[in-house]
Order: sequence, then C-alpha cells, then structure tokens
Amino acid sequence: MSNNKGFFTLPGEAGFENLTLELAKKWGADVIRDSDGTKLSDEILNSGYQIYSTICLIRSDNEWAKKHRNWLQQNYLMSSPKIAYASTLEIDPLDGYYREQFMMNEEGRDEFWQVYDRTTGTLLNLADWDYNVETKKVVIHNATPWHKYTVNFLAVRLWEEISMYNHITNEWGDKEHLMAIEPRYPEVRAHIIEWLDDWCKKHPATSVVRFTSMFYNFAWFWGDDVRNRNLYSDLGSYDFTVNPIALREFKAQYGYKMNAEDFINAGKYNSTHNVPSKKYRDWIEFTHKFVVDFGKECIDVVHKYKKQAYVFYDDSWIGVEPYGDRFKEFGFDGIIKCVFNGFEVRLCADVKGVQTHEIRLHPYLFPTGLSGEATFAPEGNPKQDASRYWVNVRRALLRKPVDRIGLGGYLHLVEPFPDFCDYMEEIADEFRFIKELHKNDLPYTIPGKVVILTVWGKLRSWICSGHLHEHPEIDLTNVLEALAGLPVDVEFISFDELIQNGIPKDTMVIINAGCADSAWSGGDYWKDEEIISILTEWVSQGGGLIGIHEPTAVNFSDSYSSYFKLSHLFGVDRDLGDRKCIGKYQYKLGDSHFIMKDTLNLDVMMKKLEGIYITDSNVTVLLESEGTPLLTSNEIGNGRAIYLSSFSYSPEMTRLLLRAICYAGKKEQAMNTYICDNVYTDCAYYPENHKLVLINNAGFRNAAKVATPDGLTITIELKPYELVTRNLLDK
Repeated sequence: MSNNKGFFTLPGEAGFENLTLELAKKWGADVIRDSDGTKLSDEILNSGYQIYSTICLIRSDNEWAKKHRNWLQQNYLMSSPKIAYASTLEIDPLDGYYREQFMMNEEGRDEFWQVYDRTTGTLLNLADWDYNVETKKVVIHNATPWHKYTVNFLAVRLWEEISMYNHITNEWGDKEHLMAIEPRYPEVRAHIIEWLDDWCKKHPATSVVRFTSMFYNFAWFWGDDVRNRNLYSDLGSYDFTVNPIALREFKAQYGYKMNAEDFINAGKYNSTHNVPSKKYRDWIEFTHKFVVDFGKECIDVVHKYKKQAYVFYDDSWIGVEPYGDRFKEFGFDGIIKCVFNGFEVRLCADVKGVQTHEIRLHPYLFPTGLSGEATFAPEGNPKQDASRYWVNVRRALLRKPVDRIGLGGYLHLVEPFPDFCDYMEEIADEFRFIKELHKNDLPYTIPGKVVILTVWGKLRSWICSGHLHEHPEIDLTNVLEALAGLPVDVEFISFDELIQNGIPKDTMVIINAGCADSAWSGGDYWKDEEIISILTEWVSQGGGLIGIHEPTAVNFSDSYSSYFKLSHLFGVDRDLGDRKCIGKYQYKLGDSHFIMKDTLNLDVMMKKLEGIYITDSNVTVLLESEGTPLLTSNEIGNGRAIYLSSFSYSPEMTRLLLRAICYAGKKEQAMNTYICDNVYTDCAYYPENHKLVLINNAGFRNAAKVATPDGLTITIELKPYELVTRNLLDK
C-alpha cells in the first residue's frame, strides 16, 4: 500500500500541540480543523497546515442571542393527549417535554395555536378554550368526557440541539447553553452578516470556513424523562423552520395559510418517512428559497476574504437540499458528510455543484457514541468501532470516490488507544490508494440502471432521514446500503416524475420497497391508474421489477381491490385479515434458482410478513417460512417480477439482491464478470488502469475467485479486512 500524504483532515486541540502535530504527520494530514468545543492555538495555526474553522451562524454569538430572545428559533409542538373526565379539562402543553430545550410562545395564541378533540379529530373553536397565564395551562370548556384532547402550540427553543447533545454527551457542566437565532427577521440577518464579516477579518489563518450547516437543524424533540429522552427525530424534517414571521410570509407568497396541524400531523409531524402533503411540499420550497438566497449572501462574504466555503451535510442542513435544483446557487466550494455506512458515502459523493466532497469518519472522538455506548471511554474499543464502520464505507468508495476524509471531536481522547492511532494510519493510506484508482477512470458496472421509485425521488437520493443504526427496520435504507457497494448505476425517481417523463432510458430494474403508506412505498400514489398502467406495460414488455415488504401497497376500494396494486405482476398479495375466506393457491418450493445460488440459510435472515399469499399459479416460491412466502419470482409477458418479504443488510442478503437484479433485468451472465464468488468479499475493476481491487469485509480469512471476460480466473487469499490489487495486464 502506498504511503503518500494529504487528503486528510485532523481535529486539532489547543493544549495538545505535540499530539496534534505528531498525529498530523502519522496520518498524513494536510488540514487541521477545530471542533465544537475546541480551539486551535497559534502554534497549530502557524504550523504550515491548511486550517478549517467551524462556524454555526445561528449560535455563534450567544451574548447577542441572550439579549434578543424574541428572535430565537421556534417550532410547533403537540401536547401529550389528555383524557377528559368531566366537561372541563386543563392541559399543560409542555408536560413531558425537556424544559431546558423548550418554552411556550404565549403570544399570538389565537392566531397560531389549535386545540383538538383527538377522539373525533375535531378542531375546537376559540370560544371553547382559554389559556391561563398564571398556571401556564390551557383550559378546555364543554369537553366531552372520555375523549382525548391535545394542544398544538408554538414553542421557543432555548437550547440549540447540537450544542445540547454535545454538552450532555461530553459532560460540559456549567458551560453556557447556546441558543439558535431566527434569520427570517431582518435584524437577525443583518447581525449575522456583520458578525461573519468581522469573524473573517479576525481569522486570517483560516483557509476553509466550514458551515455547520446553515440556519435550520433537523427536528429533534427531547423529553424530560430519561427513559424516553428522544421523543422525535428525523434528519430530513422541516419541523424546526416554523415561526410567526415565516408563517405570515408564506401566506403572503402562496395565498393560503399553513396551520399548526399541517406540521403536527396528528402527532406524526412531517417525518421524511411519511408521504408529504402538497402544503408541506410548498413549505419545503418556501424554506429552501430563503436558505439559498440568504445562504449565498453569507458565502459571498467568505469568498470576499479569499476563503473557501464548505457545508456540513448534517446538523443544521435543513433547507440546503444538496439534491435540490438550486443547490449550486449557494456557491459552496465543498460538502462534508459524517458517515457510518456506505449509503452515506454515496449521499455525499453523488452531490453535484461542489468541487470537493469530504467524509467525516466514525467513531467521532467523543467518550461515548450516539446511543451512549463507550467509545473513547476507558472501557471502549475505538479500533474495533473504526474497523466496523470502515468496512462499509470502503465498499462504497470503490464504486464512487470522495476527495477527502477526516475525523471530528477531541484529539486528546485517542492518547490511551495507540492501536486506534495505528489503524487510522492504515485507513488513511487505503483511502488515498482508492482515491488514486478513480483518477481518470470509472469502475466497471453492469449495463443498465437500477431505478429506486419513491415519493421523494431525486430530492431524497440515498435517503436523508437518519442513519442506518437509527432506522434499522427500514427496508429501503438496508437496500441502499447493499447497493452502495454493488457494480450497478443507481437513479432515484419520484411518482410525479414517472408520470411526467416516463421510465428513464436504459432502466434495467425498478425497485419499490417499504411499508404501506410510507414515502418509500408510495402510499396514495398507488391509487393512480396511470402509474399502474405505465409499470404494467413496461414490465410486460421486458422490464424487471423488485418489490420489498409492502411494495405498491394501499388499501382502498376499487373494481378489483388488491392490497398490492401490482399484485398482478408480483403474483403475490397480502391478506390483512379481510380475506380469510378467499381461497389461496397451494405451492411447492421451487428447485435451486439463480437468485439463491450463492447463499444459504436465507430463511433465518428474512422476516416473515404475515398474510402474504400467492395469487398466480405460475409464481415460483423460492423461500418460505411456516407456509408464508418470503421470496418469489414471477414471469409476466416478457418481464420478470421478484418479491421479498423483507431486506436487512448483510453480505448474504447483498449477494441475493445482486442476483435478483441480474435475474429480473435478464443480465444473468453479468454474474460471471468481475464479481467475487465469495459473498464476504467485494471487488471493483478499473478498466483504464487495468486494476482489479478486492476487499475482505469479514474479520476472518477468505479466498475469492474473480472471472474476467477473456476467461481468466483470479484466485486470491485475503487476510481479515484486507485490500489487495492485481494489474490484469500482468498475466
């Protein structure tokens, strides 16, 4: 492995100058950065390294924020449901919420608050409730006993969420709580520009300003009970962009009013997993326009001082929308994404409109991880954590490169872990080697596109609603993790785009996956007969379709009410309990099949979805559990459709998916070219460089065979997690 230097960003720390410069040399860093809670000393700033400085515009001047609490950020909250035991009911709207994060905005209650009878779904008239300023409670009159009631109210956020998380995670004690100011107010915008201009003057050593990110964080509600601290979080939610001035501006621009319930959504809020309403899509567009327009002003200030501007694709990224049509208007020079997984690498790498793509590796240099597990605490094993994350990241990097890697956090924490420091040196060298492979070259991919059909389409390419460890049950997230390292081209389209533009050219396979009524499966879009017709025609004429969990599912009455609206293609449907008396085909398991050739014991890796049954005698059941199909294949005209009851990322399931794609797309022969025979290994071939790269994704030794188009078979022994390369010109 080559040991060149560069393309690595190191978190430095004042007070640990020797450690900072020693590890910068060891890891081949060319950049030193600060982190939230750390500073760089003059010795580090003048050490000859390029300097990244982290700023968060909405919480950078806390003294100013404390003096202008009327300009803090806000959002809607719904109170916990309360049962009425009599005709009068009192509700404390903040009951259950973390009061160090939230306080009620008591002004404009008649304009912005709403009270609901949740038993009937009825909005109460203003005359039916009052607010007691002294007790801080809503009093409901003429309540119906035994009904549930809630209050939708505006809340002011007293503690910015990332500061709150970092503060509590790292036990910062008496360090002051940072607040987030609302840039919709002209006075706030003027202050931000003034502060940023002054900051640029005072930081001549800074070459890159890393915005964290722009103005609005993803929604993250905390509870006051430590047993249920995380009440709601979604990395793609716009629920933290709401405030009185924005609501009034929206009405002026769009001609109608956004009400509290448009955000509360009966307590579901606007999670990215849910199908967005037309009103919510308008709100996203409205917010995106504001963030782009004001964001560009801020970036212009940075460029005025001959500094580069990077944006962090996490934390306060809402409204930035890197896959939106206007992202390039910001003028960012780079984008940075923290990654646990391969699909997050692709989330960063596939963004257009910036010159530099950088990923921030895990584990972060914090004592504990996101879920409180020990990392750089005495009982932690950060090397083991790093290897687990790097295996998944590396798979994706072989398919699509980024320009840089780095770490974040507090560098002094690595001192008791020399094995981690040595391993990071190996990772840095491997990254630079992989990066060089992509220079003027593209890895071989199977001809044809794999198209992911969701409600969001391109806007949520590679998904943006949370990390895989936060949503392990989401089938599509697991599918994307598998796809991130496979030799296929992936494209994302929405149902609206499908209707407007048809199926993209060169599409080999379309995948639809997720729970019924989710944004991933499609929800009410499956009530549109045009969508049904487009896909039925395409598959019948030779296309490939893969459905996972509850694909194409929606429950409504029509002339022939199937639950899976493309059950006539899959040859399977789901009985929710309303079809117990309808006869269902008996079946026998099919013989060995192309899809399952490399994998065994898949039945223990897949979850049974109760009620799945066969609707077509021609369907081949490849896998079942206690009489319920888990995996099926069906021929429809000239096309093929595959159904999987679930998908959870693993080496075995990844190989199953690749074979399913090749089979559905009638590209079976592709499995004989530049594909490892061992499911615990991956490979990539770079034709211009004639380089074949193999990686072992397991913590044990593996042998892998790879066939080339000219009949050559290459056999390689791989050590645990090893990367090896062969020049195919050297026969």
